[in-house]
Amino acid sequence: MAGHTQNEITIGAPVDLVWDMTNDVENWPQLFSEYASADIISREGNRTTFRLTMHPDENGTVWTWVSERETDRDTLSVRARRIETGPFAHMNILWQYEEVPAGTRMVWTQDFEMKPDAPVDDAWMTDNINRNSKVQMALIRDRIEQAAKERRLLPTLSD
Repeated sequence: MAGHTQNEITIGAPVDLVWDMTNDVENWPQLFSEYASADIISREGNRTTFRLTMHPDENGTVWTWVSERETDRDTLSVRARRIETGPFAHMNILWQYEEVPAGTRMVWTQDFEMKPDAPVDDAWMTDNINRNSKVQMALIRDRIEQAAKERRLLPTLSD
């Protein structure tokens, strides 16, 4: 059995700002609450390879892995996968963005499978990802909406 999740949120900000902030991997530790660091390994065209390191979990374990993301601004989508899969047999992620009347709709779809010797199974990880995605998406929404508000209120240098 494989795991599949799909979560979405509408962010009250223009798609350009949402796209720029959510695809600025180096600044993910300021956007997500779960990441302690995001280190770029390489960039080739629209493909970025990077290492994510999480804050220690409740047992003091620090999880880290290497992922690869390829952005497609024309289709407002990003495809990502874990290169260092850890407990996952595979982890593939699709981020999609859509301009809507209230701002930008962002959808995360994750398809994965846990390894047979992983400490948790697909059902547990599905529940975990669904819970955590909602928390992170709400935090991202709030931070991007705050940035949008500040950018409208702050004068430009040419003013």
